[in-house]
Amino acid sequence: MDDLKSIDNQLPQKAIYAKYKKAEQLKPYQAELIKMQKHLEKTKKKVIVLFDGRDASGKGGTIRRVTRYMNEKHYRVVALGKPSYHQKTELHMKRYIEQFPHAGELVLFDRSWYNRAIVEPIFNFCSKDQYNKFIKSVNTYERNFLSDGKTTLIKLYFSVSKDEQDRRFQRRKNDPLRQWKLSEVDLQAQSLWDEFTKKKFKMLKKTSTADSPWWVIRSDDKHLARLETMKIILKSVRYRGRSRKIDFSIDSNVVISGKKEIQKMKKQKMKHGKYVR
Repeated sequence: MDDLKSIDNQLPQKAIYAKYKKAEQLKPYQAELIKMQKHLEKTKKKVIVLFDGRDASGKGGTIRRVTRYMNEKHYRVVALGKPSYHQKTELHMKRYIEQFPHAGELVLFDRSWYNRAIVEPIFNFCSKDQYNKFIKSVNTYERNFLSDGKTTLIKLYFSVSKDEQDRRFQRRKNDPLRQWKLSEVDLQAQSLWDEFTKKKFKMLKKTSTADSPWWVIRSDDKHLARLETMKIILKSVRYRGRSRKIDFSIDSNVVISGKKEIQKMKKQKMKHGKYVR
C-alpha cells in the first residue's frame, strides 16, 4: 500500500518534469524567433504565417509558444470571427488583407482566408460558385502580395488523426476550463471527417505552389508539432545572427510538404478507396 502511495506521489512530479523539459527544449528556438523579429524590424520586411487545419489540431497552442517571448509591439495574432453583413458583400480576401503586416511586422493568422477552401463549403457558409472562384483565384492573389519582395508567406496545415481529435474533444467536453473551445462546428467535425479530408486534398492540390507551398504538420504530438513549426518559420526567413549550435533540420515524420502529402493521399485512396487523413 505504501508503495502504491509512493508511486502516486511521484507521478505528478514526473509529469511536471516532463513538461519542464519540453518547455526548455523550445527555448533556444524561441530565442531565435526573437532574433528573427529584430531582423524584420530592422529591414522593414514582413512575415505572414497561416495556421490552418482541423479542429483541435493544436493551432492555438502552437501560436502561443511561437509568440511567447516576442516583442508584442511587432507581431499580431489575427483570429477573425464571422464576417459582418457588409463584409459578406465584399471581396472575400479584403478583410484578411486589411490585417496584413506593416513594415517590420509578423502576423499570425489563427485560421485564414483558406476557411473558404474547407470549412465554408462543407457547412454551406459560401456558395459553390464562391468556393470555385476562390480556388481559381487565390494563387494569383498570393503572387500579387508576394511580388513586393518584402513579404514572406508561410502556410501551415495542422493534421491531427481522427482518434486523437476525438480524444481532445472529449477532454474539452469534460473540462470546465476548456469547454469554451468546443463550438457547434467542432461537434460535427468527426461525422464530417471524410468531407474535410476531401476538401483538404483539393486545397493542397490547387494551392500548394512553388512560390507559396503548404507544409503539413502531423500534430498528434503537440510538443513536436510546436517545435517543428518554429523550425519551419526560422528556416523560411533569412536573418542575421542565426545560431550554429541549434539543429534546424526538419523532422520528416512530423512535417510533410504539400506535394508529398498529395502523393501520400493519392496512394491511400488507391489502397483504401478513400483518403485516410
